[in-house]
Amino acid sequence: MKTVSIEVRPGEPQEAAAIADVHRVSWLQTYGGIIPHRPLIQMVNRRDEVWWRKATRGPATLLVVDVAGTIAGYATLGLSRAKALPQEGEIYEIYLRPEYQGIGLGRVLFGEAKSLLRSLGCQGLVVWCLEDSDHAYQFFQGAGGSDIAEGMEDFGDKHLKKVGFAWN
Repeated sequence: MKTVSIEVRPGEPQEAAAIADVHRVSWLQTYGGIIPHRPLIQMVNRRDEVWWRKATRGPATLLVVDVAGTIAGYATLGLSRAKALPQEGEIYEIYLRPEYQGIGLGRVLFGEAKSLLRSLGCQGLVVWCLEDSDHAYQFFQGAGGSDIAEGMEDFGDKHLKKVGFAWN
């Protein structure tokens, strides 16, 4: 029997290419058919290896989930950008490669991100997702989030509703 190591830890600059690849494949799978093709491709292409290398050194925290040496997913988090909400922390992004979805790694990564925000003194947290992203909506609802806010995001000519989930 083989033991597989799973570790959630800060992302490192030398992992930028692997994180960029997770971003690319997860965003194309998650948002294909929801966000118009051209804006989606532009958003994905903007986040290349150079962008992610800078992100590992940026003001937001970047966590990765490492499965036996493979970067299977990432989360970015920091102070809430929604100043009108009482939650002080925010998980900006949480994504897994498609082949690592549905086996509990998202819950592990989400739990570590929540714990890190708490340890940094943040009272409560918020996560935003597109309303049309059924998988994300169900994930955050299943993780105990309360649907507390709505907003809009523009992607080219398309306006999509986003939902804010909160944990106190």
